[in-house]
Amino acid sequence: MAAHDSEGSILVFAQFQSKVDEGFWHRLSSLKLNKLGIDDSPIPITGFYAPWSHPQVPNNLTLLAQSLPTELSEQSSTAATSHGNRNRCPVQGTLYNMNTIESFHALDKKNLLKEEAKKIWDDMHTGKAVEDSALLSRFLLISFADLKNWTFHYWFAFPALVLDPPATLVDLRRASEYFSLEEAESVSAACNEWRNSSFTAEVPFFLVSIDPNSQATVKHLKDWETCQSDGHKLLFGFYDPCHLPNNPGWPLRNFLALICVRWSLKSVRFLCYRENRGFADLGLSLVGEALITVSQGWREHQCLPNAVGWEHNKGRQVSRCINLAKSMDPTRLAISAADLNLKLMRWRALPSLNLDALSSIKCLLLGAGTLGCQVARMLLAWGVRKITLLDNGRVAMSNPLRQSLYTLDDCLNGGEFKATAAVKSLTRIFPAVDAEGIVMAIPMPGHPVPNHEEDSVLEDCRRLHDLIDSHDAVFLLTDTRESRWLPTLLCANTNKITITAALGFDSFLVMRHGAGPFSSNHDFRAEAANALSAIGNVARIDSDGRQRLGCYFCNDVIAPIDSTANRTLDQQCTVTRPGLAPIASALAVELLVGILHHPQGIFADGEVANSSSNGSSEQPLGILPHQIRGSLSQFSQMMLVGHSSNSCTACSSTVVSEYQERGMEFIIQAINHPTYLEDLTGLTELMKSASSFNLDWDNETDLEEDDDCVQV
Repeated sequence: MAAHDSEGSILVFAQFQSKVDEGFWHRLSSLKLNKLGIDDSPIPITGFYAPWSHPQVPNNLTLLAQSLPTELSEQSSTAATSHGNRNRCPVQGTLYNMNTIESFHALDKKNLLKEEAKKIWDDMHTGKAVEDSALLSRFLLISFADLKNWTFHYWFAFPALVLDPPATLVDLRRASEYFSLEEAESVSAACNEWRNSSFTAEVPFFLVSIDPNSQATVKHLKDWETCQSDGHKLLFGFYDPCHLPNNPGWPLRNFLALICVRWSLKSVRFLCYRENRGFADLGLSLVGEALITVSQGWREHQCLPNAVGWEHNKGRQVSRCINLAKSMDPTRLAISAADLNLKLMRWRALPSLNLDALSSIKCLLLGAGTLGCQVARMLLAWGVRKITLLDNGRVAMSNPLRQSLYTLDDCLNGGEFKATAAVKSLTRIFPAVDAEGIVMAIPMPGHPVPNHEEDSVLEDCRRLHDLIDSHDAVFLLTDTRESRWLPTLLCANTNKITITAALGFDSFLVMRHGAGPFSSNHDFRAEAANALSAIGNVARIDSDGRQRLGCYFCNDVIAPIDSTANRTLDQQCTVTRPGLAPIASALAVELLVGILHHPQGIFADGEVANSSSNGSSEQPLGILPHQIRGSLSQFSQMMLVGHSSNSCTACSSTVVSEYQERGMEFIIQAINHPTYLEDLTGLTELMKSASSFNLDWDNETDLEEDDDCVQV
């Protein structure tokens, strides 16, 4: 409070107070994660305040989402403003957002305040503060954003030059008591006109001139010389954010310093302009007179005055802290938290990580068993948001321990369908996931279709075709070897990214299928012409010297058949070491991410650890293998490259061409008569040729697939 006596008293100012909207912290978090990274350079920001007043509530300087720059670049020097908005007078500020809480506390706050005060001091002497008076109210914000816990530490400073000796207050009263009735009406009208103009609404410091006829005019500070008329009252007005009846607001401190520096006045009459409901209120506004005495060095720009201004927190000079975790929408929090690791990876380790490619890709998982559950979880971790799971099985009592998306409740009452239960679980884990469960069986060669079921099977084939066509990547994670044939064919036909994962007891295979035979990088007529050549199971070499990578079936010498008939329980169910599925699933998803970030995508050559071709080391995620085979018994892993076979029963141009010409009729024939595929691709002739050399063909390998038995 300011005391009144005949000799005057020290002028006491009400300190500026801050208010930060949640949107500011959300926008800062986004900038930190997506653009700033570890860059802690100062950022220009904009605060807003207005002179409206409430008897008990101060008008704080407020930060909003638009207080931060729309773009951060060398050319971006100011934050977004709101020109012509009378309710948002903009003030320039500087933000220092630190990377650690330790660096936040270690900031040299005294020096930072001094640097901001020097900017104001220099602007006064150069005249910039007269041309743009908002520069007098510069502010400073230091912060640390704990994005793991959504906690923000921050501290505002409103730099003010210290008058030495302090200004003396000789008079302070309500404006309605100072002005005559005619003057009050004219001043109110002039101020309202000033505030309503799109050109002056944001100018917080001004002159009020009242002629002998009680007519008031509001002018810019640069017009001070023209206001020196005899008989005129001249007041220095400013937008006052303070609500106290006996104290002017904080902006007056630097205003008095400017008046002293620029015009060498020793007595200043000022107007603390305040509003009520958007209009001038002279009952709330104050008029005062202050005496100023400063050294000659002030006027000659010889010394920088001391500065004060760090905001008090409950009467103490300490920083503030806000936790937004509880106030935020849980789904929004989940989205931010889910992307945190990926965005942090882009700071230093992987700047080229394409989060948009990951979040927009549509993945189809065929099989929702041990591998399907793990792959879905890994996809979520990599930022994939669109996942479809296809499975026709139900959750059994033996599943939850190995299949991470299921619990005991999913096993009750006969068990819920895996596809449905998996989607529910994914949604509980991450509410923003766009997941769908499809309960459907995949038609398979070696499993003949009775006549009365043919229409239903054909409908399943069409539905699978549409699903694959509407997705970008397909994971083959099904129970049996033969259930992979139709998806492999359909993926080769549409040139989809296709990834297979298969398990044995202590070994696994993870592989990406090559591009389809009719992809743009291949000469398909030549491949078709060579398809039935003697010993045709040899990959064709492209005109550019490269070979198309093979699919899951390219090394087979027989067509896929029923792999579960006449098998004991341990052969019909997956008997595998528990750690195998997580390893294989993680590698399968890593292959997908590698394909998405490789310049050649699905056409990328297969690479191995010692590969030096194609600039492997230059790829941000490292090499991109074709096949990964691992053994837990040996704790070993090796990478192989297998090229496409002209006799492949799934991806060769012969088979794909036949499917394109005959459609569902071809599918039914292949399902009911597996040897048809062998005859079509030349495998029958190949085996006859081999028999003449007394070669024994090994029809089985030691790798089996998830849940049941799928040979690799």
